Amino acid sequence: MATTLARLRDLVVRGRKALLPNGETISKIPLLDMLAHNWHLGFISFGGPTVHFQMFRELYVEKYNWLDDTAYDELFGLCQALSGPASTKMLYIINVMHYGSRCGIAAFFVWSLPMAITSWGLAIGIRKIQDELPPPAYALLSGLNSATVGIVALAAVQLSQKAITDTLTRTIVFLGAAAGMLYNALWYFPVLIAVGGLMTTASDLRLIQRGSRALSRRELTEDRLESVNPESLEQNPQEPEISVRHRISTESQARAATPSQEPTSRSSLFSWKTGAIVLTSFFISFAIFMACRGIYSSRNRAFDLFANMYLAGTIIFGGGPVVIPLLREYIVTPGWVSPRDFLLGLAIVQAFPGPNFNFAVYLGALAVQRSSTPATAGAVIAFFGIFVPGMWLATGLLGIWSSVRKVHAVRAALRGVHAAAVGLVFTAVYRLFEIGYLDSEVRNGGSLSRHPWWVVIVATSFVGGMHYKVSPPAAILLGAVMGLIWYAVVRA
Repeated sequence: MATTLARLRDLVVRGRKALLPNGETISKIPLLDMLAHNWHLGFISFGGPTVHFQMFRELYVEKYNWLDDTAYDELFGLCQALSGPASTKMLYIINVMHYGSRCGIAAFFVWSLPMAITSWGLAIGIRKIQDELPPPAYALLSGLNSATVGIVALAAVQLSQKAITDTLTRTIVFLGAAAGMLYNALWYFPVLIAVGGLMTTASDLRLIQRGSRALSRRELTEDRLESVNPESLEQNPQEPEISVRHRISTESQARAATPSQEPTSRSSLFSWKTGAIVLTSFFISFAIFMACRGIYSSRNRAFDLFANMYLAGTIIFGGGPVVIPLLREYIVTPGWVSPRDFLLGLAIVQAFPGPNFNFAVYLGALAVQRSSTPATAGAVIAFFGIFVPGMWLATGLLGIWSSVRKVHAVRAALRGVHAAAVGLVFTAVYRLFEIGYLDSEVRNGGSLSRHPWWVVIVATSFVGGMHYKVSPPAAILLGAVMGLIWYAVVRA
């Protein structure tokens, strides 16, 4: 057994081919090869989507060499521009591009199921505890939250180093972070991301300069026409038109001769027609579910849960940190889950590895506790309801991406989307900092600035990860221990 595990580890670390009993190698069986490269991610990916993106870059770009930095930055911007779980879409798309659709779906379950099952177990346990937790438990949870904030802040800095390529992208990162801190609404984050894309598109395509030059040429032409001899125009009235046509033809030929960059994927996915059909089918399904949500609301808790999760998974942009306030509105406001259970679960789930969208599994199991639907069914309904929209959209876009990415305007827009999304990561750091502290009196979450010790924990996890190579799991554990030390010194 130990020898087999060692051989699998050699496959991942050194790229060796592990021989199977039938004479084949793991590298020739896509599913086993996918497992060898991805099985551990659902257990070690602490810190939320911002940390996940940095981890994926180190793994898929620097270690496995499945794609280069440019392609990774494009996919990052693409995943931020689509609704749904950002880091989960990234892992899914990379594995689909490398192995194909079936292994991509399997990679999604390998990534999400471990902590989804743990979240379901947490909900079962939360249902059985008393309303009031012992004080050391609150201190431990606050320590976990503080360490998580430090990890996310470090990931934001590391991501910004890749996103900032010039003065414009630096400005977009700053403005995205500042604007995200000042206001919070469902429509706001998508607008910020779109504005970032428009800014780099206008810059890279020099739209403002072209418009200014075209206006200047038009004014100059009008001035010349006013001063030109009418008799000369009569001799050759078509000359200006012919000159313009020649210039347009020359520019068109130059654009056509410019070679387009081919996709970095080694696998042929779907045609653009198939991708368009997949996207169209999603929007039809969304319209049907929302119509049924309006007609059959409050008749069946299980359907209401799925419809709310499906809606949340469709309209969430920005990944895990954005899903938290939206789920609070859709789950706590109707009275399905108490505010205490919501914040208690949030504090614990943030310390879990894997996608933050697994928080929906925890809420789904609690949301059906006063109905005829079993808790396990509620967890499964919430899992598929929150994840399916984003994965469906990502699958459809993969079909048309190989054609769309050749357009210079699209590539320019993704540069701005990437920068704006990184700016919103700094926004997530601020918002997590403001709800990280918990105790018996502050059940809705308070700022970690309530005591300097929590800020010290934030700084410890940040500096430890940046300069001392402390891993996210170790930083999370250290934060919990420091939380208990604070309780022993200050409150005991």
